[in-house]
Amino acid sequence: MTKHGVVVVPEDTVVGLAAGRQFSFPPPRAGDSCKMLAGQIDLSAAMMGSWLDSMKASSPRHKLVAPRVAAAGDVEQDDWMDKHPSALGEFEALAAAASGKQIVMFLDYDGTLSPIVEDPDSAVMTDEMREAVRGVAEHFPTAIVSGRGRDKVFNFVRLAELYYAGSHGMDIQGPTADSNHHLNTPSKGEQARSVLCQPASEFLPMIGEVHDLLVAKMASIPGAMVENNKFCLSVHFRCVDEKKWGTLAEQVRSALREYPRLQLTQGRKVLEIRPVIKWDKGRALEFLLGALGFADRADVFPIYIGDDRTDEDAFKVLRSRGQGAGILVTRIPKDTLASFSLRDPDEVKDFLRELVISKSLLRSSEKRRSDII
Repeated sequence: MTKHGVVVVPEDTVVGLAAGRQFSFPPPRAGDSCKMLAGQIDLSAAMMGSWLDSMKASSPRHKLVAPRVAAAGDVEQDDWMDKHPSALGEFEALAAAASGKQIVMFLDYDGTLSPIVEDPDSAVMTDEMREAVRGVAEHFPTAIVSGRGRDKVFNFVRLAELYYAGSHGMDIQGPTADSNHHLNTPSKGEQARSVLCQPASEFLPMIGEVHDLLVAKMASIPGAMVENNKFCLSVHFRCVDEKKWGTLAEQVRSALREYPRLQLTQGRKVLEIRPVIKWDKGRALEFLLGALGFADRADVFPIYIGDDRTDEDAFKVLRSRGQGAGILVTRIPKDTLASFSLRDPDEVKDFLRELVISKSLLRSSEKRRSDII
């Protein structure tokens, strides 16, 4: 079985940090102002104008905004970075906070391990990123938590030693191989035995019906794509002319009028249909910590890295627990409950590599001490 370790940093490192930049850790618990982050849409009351405003707000034009944000002296950016410092720039401080504790790693997929692309089926991760994730999984329990279907995200990542929580955490599977045995595709029997949690199973027939209905409705909107993520559906409008967004939104709303047990939420240029149950990425994080035996332990340090508003549910859980670190992947300031930030998947890869290096250095130090003794 995989031997998962803890991160320990020398005491002089912590003392050195005390003389440098200061920030609150663990982060303060969320206040009332953060409650506005919920992404659910009121289907009965939402007006078309607010629909479009909300869709545009959740789909910023990064190419237009990024140059202004990156400019030196940008007050808004500087203020935001003070509150959400780079996880790479503050790596030693983060490692100090995790010192002596069991790290558990949670990773979103799209926009975190792979770049956001126009065709969702083309969101492949690089071999370098795969190796970085594999390295982390050799030292720490690691889970992929995605809105994608579990099978689809597994086919992207192709690491059988990880936990996979697809459909926004409504389809959770444990590892089908030890970290020393990298299988390309687990057998059906292995997959069945490793399924840990599927709280929305009763909704499968309903979701299938809505999928077929949406496919028919979206056929008349160029660029629209409906993705079946098993326990939830995604309607991608990244390639849809902005003038058609209102029509698309109305068509999606009309498809759900006869299905009050399904709700509509938003992501980055995507509308998502999910069962109305109390389950999200935050619940998935809590479930996995419990399954790993860390539910009530004070010596655990969960790290969650994600880029989407659906990841805010996980950041909120970390804040309520008062432990671990939420890291938002973004190039622009956003309202978030995360404590740290990274700019893009390349920085995520560098951060994961830093974790592996810190663990390897610890092992070498422990071996030298044991040899001396």
